[in-house]
Amino acid sequence: MIIDTHSHLNFKAFDKDREKVIDDCLDNKIWMINVGTQHDTSKKAVEIAKNYEKGVYAAVGLHPIHLETGLVKIKEDSNEISFKSREEDFSYEKYRDLAISDKVVAIGETGLDYWYRPKTKKRLSEFKLKQKQVFLRQMDLAKELDLPLIVHCRLGLDDILEIIDNNVRGVIHCFTGNLEQARKFVQKGFYLGLNGIIFKLNLDEVIVKTPLENILVETDCPYLCPVPKKRNTPLYIKNIIERIAELKGISFKEIAEITTENARKLFRV
Repeated sequence: MIIDTHSHLNFKAFDKDREKVIDDCLDNKIWMINVGTQHDTSKKAVEIAKNYEKGVYAAVGLHPIHLETGLVKIKEDSNEISFKSREEDFSYEKYRDLAISDKVVAIGETGLDYWYRPKTKKRLSEFKLKQKQVFLRQMDLAKELDLPLIVHCRLGLDDILEIIDNNVRGVIHCFTGNLEQARKFVQKGFYLGLNGIIFKLNLDEVIVKTPLENILVETDCPYLCPVPKKRNTPLYIKNIIERIAELKGISFKEIAEITTENARKLFRV
């Protein structure tokens, strides 16, 4: 069995064939955690998970790119659920209400994203501060409910390292940092989430030198497909494992077994 620790079958991209995709994955012994990025996608992830006794789980959280700051305009993504609530304020109570479901195994994805950002120093500082404040609130929620964090980060890994403390556990989703940053996250007890980005960026040193016991595999579907011009699904998790096995000189079976055990340990599934 393999666990795709970060998928988005709750997104609009799977509206036409969601049940078939999930059934195909379960038939191939691939389990999945569908991750929310705002309230509607988080709610959708929980609703989907409730339809399955096992193998399909949910994470709920507000992605930093969806945080209402009034400081930057974000490009719309046609893969997601809707644009009606493209940006929102974080409501601790609303997300807590979703997170108490026994199908929810994590808070996230949350974190920092400085890709789209204001141009002036003053506005940028305000922008970063608001993201950090909301990340801390979601970290508080994870602590209250004793759930791990799924952390998104673009261009802010050092800030994430400063914010997270020893009282929270989790994974750095779609890790793109250097070896030094990787080691610091591992020292803090976090896992590194590896997906199709490893076919686009050179993360070979990080993969080779990070112990397998600190790695999780994920697809981030429908994004980052390892096969060009294809819609990603959890089935492509095998391509990620194959690449890690090639770089580490370890068998596919061993990679699958250890990363699955890592996922079971972190998410308690």
